[in-house]
Amino acid sequence: MTTTETKIKKPKVSKPKAKDKKEDGTVVLRIRVRAYESKILDASVKQIIDTAMRYDAKIIGPVPLPTEIKKYTVNRASFIYKNVREQFEMRVHKRMIDILNPNAKTVEALTNLSLPSGVDIDVKML
Repeated sequence: MTTTETKIKKPKVSKPKAKDKKEDGTVVLRIRVRAYESKILDASVKQIIDTAMRYDAKIIGPVPLPTEIKKYTVNRASFIYKNVREQFEMRVHKRMIDILNPNAKTVEALTNLSLPSGVDIDVKML
């Protein structure tokens, strides 16, 4: 660099953070649904969406999340055939639903909803 050239500094630009996005005052009800069988899960998600739509709530989703696969390997025999193994797996299917600005009637209807056994629900207010 010679003496005639000057170094130009670029202004620092900050990226928007997660806190900056929620300044508009929207409340989000995030529902995560988990089940071992995908058909039961999809039926439950449809039931949740129908209930929320009945009370004119704005819905984003269902968003399919990655399926969690747990694999277990066991010995088939304990003594002679020691190298023979069996593998078992459990698949946990997941979906996520966002409800924007839910009113009290929507929340009450969702809490009184009866879903089949084997379906796990996590509700979080963002």
